Amino acid sequence: MLVLSRKRSERILIGPDICITVVKLEGNQVRLGIDAPTELSVMRAELLDRVVKSDSRPLETVAARPPLCPKG
Repeated sequence: MLVLSRKRSERILIGPDICITVVKLEGNQVRLGIDAPTELSVMRAELLDRVVKSDSRPLETVAARPPLCPKG
């Protein structure tokens, strides 16, 4: 895992088409802006977990890809 420190308005680029911007820092919360192609599914991990648990289909058909972040 790559761990980066960023300040407000600083960006992280993932490949040629994904840009993550730190929009706001407040207390222990960070607000991120994510620019990604519309065909790419962007979802909070806890929501994907909920969708997978409530759906009987295999994970590959529920989400575009399995989550990158393991629980821990």
